Amino acid sequence: MGGLPPRPRENPHPLKGVLASFGFALEGLRYAWREQRNLRVQGLFALLALGLAFWLRVDPVPILLASGLVLSLELVNTALEALTDLAAPTYHPLAKRAKDTAAASVLLASLFALLVGLFHLLPPLLGRLGLS
Repeated sequence: MGGLPPRPRENPHPLKGVLASFGFALEGLRYAWREQRNLRVQGLFALLALGLAFWLRVDPVPILLASGLVLSLELVNTALEALTDLAAPTYHPLAKRAKDTAAASVLLASLFALLVGLFHLLPPLLGRLGLS
């Protein structure tokens, strides 16, 4: 009967530990992509905004940064929700507060990402469509 595998930082072979850490991160990303509809929707919007930036020949860096922030916060929100459900399997007002606040961080980042997208993409889009 074996025990738990060594933690990546405790692995005597440092490269194996780093690779294991990447594997765990990818496993988390796969889980969130499969289970969290909002992550898939936000990912689609990120790809659309990035495609629009390339089509309009606009610097994609602000779009990438804003999208990365939203997607990363959605992953943190997913992790916090899972931990909250583990710690408080029945309703608790503090658990609700934690979940709502984590969701609010995603909402706020999404709103600011929308503003970044509008600021960088709308003028060139209107120009491309002959509406400016």
